[in-house]
Amino acid sequence: MFGISFEHILIVGVVLLLFGPKRLPELGKSLGLSIKNFKDSFNGIEKDSKTSDQIASLEKNKGSDDHPESKS
Repeated sequence: MFGISFEHILIVGVVLLLFGPKRLPELGKSLGLSIKNFKDSFNGIEKDSKTSDQIASLEKNKGSDDHPESKS
């Protein structure tokens, strides 16, 4: 039914028992912020990696242009 299994219901029940209904919004918000920060950090690392690859490629191309092969 709607993709909700017994395990999902059990997990929600245990979380309700441990933290209570008043703290669930706080937990959801902090979990969401944590996931957002993780994604932002991961995207920053990917961007830095791509940038460093592009710089290395440009330097490699520049180095090959400094010593052109002599034409006969």
